[in-house]
Amino acid sequence: MKSISVFLATAIIATGTLHAQVDYSEEGQPWKQRADHGPDAAVPGWYYNLGLTGIRAELVAEHPKALLVKYTLPKTPARKEIKIDDLIVGVDGKKFRKPHLDGYGKEVFGAQGPIEELAEALEDCQSKSCKISLMIKRGEESLSVELEIGKEYGTYAKTFPIDCKKSDKILSELLKYITKQQEDNGSFGDPVNNTFAALTLLGTGEKKYLPDVKRNLRHLCDSIKSLDEGTKQDGLMNWTYMGTAIVLCEYYLITKEKWVLSELEKIRDILYHGQYLDMSQINPKVKESHPDSYPTSPKQAHGGWGHNPGFEGYGPIAMITAQGALSYSLMHKCGIAIDRKRLDAAYAFLKRGTGKNGYVNYGDGASDPDDWADMGRTGATGIAFLAHPFGESRHARIYSDVIGKHPQSFPDTHASPPMGMGWEALAAHTDPKNFRKLLDANRWWFTMAQCGDGTFYYQPNRDNSGYDSSSRMTASCVVAFIYSMPKKNLFITGKVVK
Repeated sequence: MKSISVFLATAIIATGTLHAQVDYSEEGQPWKQRADHGPDAAVPGWYYNLGLTGIRAELVAEHPKALLVKYTLPKTPARKEIKIDDLIVGVDGKKFRKPHLDGYGKEVFGAQGPIEELAEALEDCQSKSCKISLMIKRGEESLSVELEIGKEYGTYAKTFPIDCKKSDKILSELLKYITKQQEDNGSFGDPVNNTFAALTLLGTGEKKYLPDVKRNLRHLCDSIKSLDEGTKQDGLMNWTYMGTAIVLCEYYLITKEKWVLSELEKIRDILYHGQYLDMSQINPKVKESHPDSYPTSPKQAHGGWGHNPGFEGYGPIAMITAQGALSYSLMHKCGIAIDRKRLDAAYAFLKRGTGKNGYVNYGDGASDPDDWADMGRTGATGIAFLAHPFGESRHARIYSDVIGKHPQSFPDTHASPPMGMGWEALAAHTDPKNFRKLLDANRWWFTMAQCGDGTFYYQPNRDNSGYDSSSRMTASCVVAFIYSMPKKNLFITGKVVK
């Protein structure tokens, strides 16, 4: 089983006259990173996908109002018309108005500049002329190149993905892609893909997908042989435990298949063992490897989970602790006995990490009242509180509201950005107004990440977890999950379960 590579990254805010949205560096990151297999393995770097044009482009500091072409995908409109190192300086007779953004931080989140302006033209043309005209600078020559985009998908409805033909078509294609990618053993790849692929299939409400989900769950449950083995595995295994528990619970609430209960009890016991509640669980190496993270009191990081059981490295973090709290709450919904003290400890960790505005920090220490950044862990925390079994679901509103207030960091969350997007959209979805704000602010991303073969692309950003192993699968699973949310066929998407 593939494991997630999760990286600690420092928030960087660009200085000077230029800002940025990708956080690129003089050393060539992220542009020099490559996919190791799949349709993007031939692409010489991790570049922006420019929607259905088939162009991959780099943002460069010396041309802040332009896009530098680095590759054109086969069988796409740009393949025969656009050349490597072409500089796209405008669209449909108008030069790009604003410089692109670059970096990481609330001052620079968003898609200002050529990316957003081209996305608007791409979306608009699919309901009108079917064509866009790119203003190109090729060496010393300036020219106009027309690309046939077509009307196959049309444009997004104002209410997308609700009552939206384009969203419905995309979801239908992504479901075919996801089921085709399922491996012989039932896996969809790494823990992120396993979680969101299975939740999407369940979220359709179509019984024909239940065997695929069951095969996936059987594979994951078989990989956790016992409490002893389950707590000794490495490779960031808590991501697998949490994801499996969440999907198992949703599967049980739909099917009521009794075999699920014994598997949930097994995972519950592993989560008990791995939850950090006592300083005796600290790996002694932490004092050497991460001295600043070593707890100074019994309550610091108390109740949370890190990447693996106990306390290692920099210890418990909010993103995985939110999924652990959600796992406990969903298990309780399925009738599994949960130690109330452990459940309360997990939620207490999340409360300590929540700022007054609802933004959730990396660990269990809250940020300043008005501070905010990427919202993936805020989304996971919000949906965990919505599922709280003992009267605290009301707290979910504050997390949804802060996402609606600051939707521009959506595609740039920590660790695996597509994963963060899924959790962020899920919490926003608990309030229709916040869900609308989130999608409207990021319509550009859905337009630009779409590829001509029906998949979605993992756009470059400050973190890269999952890009090497799957440049298409992770983003495709998450987009499909977001587009399936309005169906409300899962407890976490709004289904009323007695």
